Amino acid sequence: MPHRLRSVLSAVLTALACFLLPFGALSAWAAYGLADTGRYVTTMAPLAENPYVQDAIADNVGAGIVHAVDAGPLEGTVNHFVQDAVHSFTRTEAFRTAWDTANRATHEAVLHALRNDPGRQHPGDRYGSHGGYGSYGSEGAVTIDLAAVTAQVKRQLTADHVPLASHIPVAHTEVAVLPAQDLVPLRKGFRVLEVAGFWLPVTAGVLAVAGIALAVRRRRAITATALGTALGGALLGVALVITRRLTLADLPPGVSAPAAGAVYDALTATLRTVSWLLLALGLTVALGMWVTDRYGRAGRSRRGSAAPAPGPLPAPTRARV
Repeated sequence: MPHRLRSVLSAVLTALACFLLPFGALSAWAAYGLADTGRYVTTMAPLAENPYVQDAIADNVGAGIVHAVDAGPLEGTVNHFVQDAVHSFTRTEAFRTAWDTANRATHEAVLHALRNDPGRQHPGDRYGSHGGYGSYGSEGAVTIDLAAVTAQVKRQLTADHVPLASHIPVAHTEVAVLPAQDLVPLRKGFRVLEVAGFWLPVTAGVLAVAGIALAVRRRRAITATALGTALGGALLGVALVITRRLTLADLPPGVSAPAAGAVYDALTATLRTVSWLLLALGLTVALGMWVTDRYGRAGRSRRGSAAPAPGPLPAPTRARV
C-alpha cells in the first residue's frame, strides 16, 4: 500500500476513534452504571445524609401531611410540629433505610417499564400495604408511593402527643416519576444505549489500534491518538458542567436546586472520573512519546559527534621506472 494512502487511512481511523471515545464512555456509563440497580442504589445512598436532600424531602412530605389534615385553628401549631417531626425523621437510620428501599424499588420499576416486561411482578407490590414505593402500572406510568414515609412520621407525631396526629391519613399517594407518554421514546433510546454501551468503546479501541498499525510513522500516530483521547476527556468534562447548569436552570417550580445539584453530582461522579482519567492518560502518553523521542534524538546526536573524524588520504606514490 502506498505511504500516502496509509497515512490518510491512519489519520481517518485515528480521528474516528477519538471522536467515538467520549460517546462510548457516556453510553457505557448509562448502560452499565445507571441501568444497574445495585450500583444505582449504592450511588444514591450517601444522599440520604445530604442536608439539601433531607430538607427537600422533609418540606415536600411535611407540606403534604399538613394539607391532608384539616387542623382548623390549630393549623399553625400542627404545621410546626409536623415540619419538626419530618425533619427529625430524615436524620434517622429508619429514613436511610427507607431511602435505599425507595430508590431500589423505583429504579426497578423504571427498568421494568423501559424493558416493557409485563410478566414481572411490580416492584411496589413486595413491601406490604405501607411499604410499597415504586411501581409500573398497567397504564404504563412509573410512580413512587410515599405512604411508608407518611406512616413513619404519623407514628412519631402520635408518640409525641401532637394534636390531630392520629387523624393524618396514610394514603397511597402515587407521584409520577416517568409519565406513560414518555416511555415510547425512552424505550427506543434505552435499547440503543444497551447496544452502544458495549460496541462504541470496542469500536473506538479497534479503530485506534488499526490507525496506529497502518501509520507510516507510528510514534506520531500514537501521539496523535493520545492527544485526541485527552481532548475527548476534556470535552466530556465540559459537557457535564454545561449539562449541569442547564439542568438546574430548567427545574420545575418548587424543586430545590441544591438538592437537584447533589443528585446530579452523585449520578455523574463516575463519568467525571472517567473524563479526568482520559485526559490524564492521553496527556501522559503524549508526554512520554515526546520525551522518549527527544532523548532518542539527543542520544543519536551524541553518538554521531563521538565518532572519529576520517584522517587525510595518503599521497599517491609514483611508480619507479
